[in-house]
Parts: sequence; C-alpha cells; structure tokens
Amino acid sequence: MATYKNIRYNIPIGGGSSEVLLSEITASSDSTISFTSDINSTYKEYLFRYVNLHPSADNKTFLFNLSADGGSNYNVTKTTTHWRGIHGESDSPATFNYNAGDDMAQGTGFQNLYGGSGGDNDQCICGEFRLFNPSSTTFVKHFFGTSQGAHSDNYSINNYVGGYANTTSAINAIQFKFDSANIDTGTISMYGIN
Repeated sequence: MATYKNIRYNIPIGGGSSEVLLSEITASSDSTISFTSDINSTYKEYLFRYVNLHPSADNKTFLFNLSADGGSNYNVTKTTTHWRGIHGESDSPATFNYNAGDDMAQGTGFQNLYGGSGGDNDQCICGEFRLFNPSSTTFVKHFFGTSQGAHSDNYSINNYVGGYANTTSAINAIQFKFDSANIDTGTISMYGIN
C-alpha cells in the first residue's frame, strides 16, 4: 500500500520507477542551457523538466538538439512530428493541428519544442522532454516532449513533439535555447528514471 511518504518523495513501491535529480540549471540571460554530463548508461530514460522559461524578446521559438560527442557539436540527425492545441484569450482561435513546418525528416538542425513564446513580463513556457535509452549503440533514440506556454499573440498553446535521433551512436549531451534570444529566467532540471 502506498503511503504519503512514498507518494510525496516518489519512492518506488514493489520495484516501480522513480525520478532521480541529476542536475538543475537556472538561467539568467543565458543564450543556451546545455547538459554535457550524466547522460550515460546509468539510466534508460532521462527527463528534462523546464519551468517558467522566459525569452529576452517577443515571439521566440524554444529549441533543442542532441550531441554524440559530449557537446562539441549539436547536430544529430532527427525525424520528428509536431502538433499543437491553440486557444486564444478572446476565445479565438480554438484549434488542434499538425504542424508540417515544424517537424523534421532526417534534419540535423535544432528542433522546435514551442514556437512563438511571449516576451511580456508575465509570459513564459513550461514543459517536459523525455529521452529514451540514449546510450544504446544498437537502436535509434526515441524522444517526446510537451510544452505549455503563453504565446506572443495571447494564446494558450500546448505543443507536442515526438521522434527519434536516427543514430546508433550514444547520445551524451543535449542543448536547449531560444532562437535569436536569451533565456532571461527559468530552470531546467534533468532527472534519471530507474
């Protein structure tokens, strides 16, 4: 039976999984946030949780890319899919759609996690990104993420991204950034999942 302590501190019951905080980076006008250590064969799943990320300018896109060389290059080949739900403060627009312009087919550039983040003082984005079995040298590396944010046009947008890094090389670093803007504030935490 689960107790409050098990639930509160995420202690596994009967061999279940738990999150282990490995690293946490708080931004202060940073151009990028990179995790270049602790992504190894210790865990089969890595969770990156970003909270209250605020760009230094309006209408910016939050991006990620992966590295197989410890962060010297962020250029891993990816195939992805991207879709989103939108609802405006004025009750319009209200839609759910596939974003063909924000996915990749064997692309090596940075992948969009959230497009159009607002730069107003009260606007930010939050979300999660999961990377599976990054140390495998047999299989591609699957990932997915969801981001909720205040869009620059005063919309609530929930973005969904999924795909795989099409490489059998081990992935050992990840970088997050806004396009052409700094990350003024916010925190990204990296967890290992056992």
